[in-house]
Amino acid sequence: QVRLQESGGGSVQAGGSLRLSCVTSEVTFSSYVVGWFRQAPGKEREFVAAIRWSSTLYSDSVKGRFSVSSDNAENTVYLQMNNLKPEDTAVYYCARCPHLSTDYHQYAYWGQGTQVSVSS
Repeated sequence: QVRLQESGGGSVQAGGSLRLSCVTSEVTFSSYVVGWFRQAPGKEREFVAAIRWSSTLYSDSVKGRFSVSSDNAENTVYLQMNNLKPEDTAVYYCARCPHLSTDYHQYAYWGQGTQVSVSS
C-alpha cells in the first residue's frame, strides 16, 4: 500500500519561510514523480511543483520562491518555500504520479495535507 505523509506546515508572516516534507512508503520512490499541490478554501486544487530525479517543474506563481528536492535514501521530498505571501495560504498536499504532470487527475496517491497560513 502506498502511503504519503506531509509535515512542516504552520503559520508565518509574509516574507517568511517554511519547509514541507513528504515521506512515502514506496520503496521504488525514485521511479515516480512526487508532486506538490495546494488548495485554498473555495478554490480548485492547484499544482505547485513536482520532482523526479533531477527533473523539476514549478507553477509560475511559485517559480523563484519555492524549491523542490528529494532525499531518495529517506524516501522524502521537500518543498522549501521562501518569501511566502498571503496568497500562498492553503492546505498543501503531496501526491505520486508515474510521469511528470501538472494535472492533479494524473496523481493516484495522496497524503492528507498540511496547512500553511501566511499573514500580511
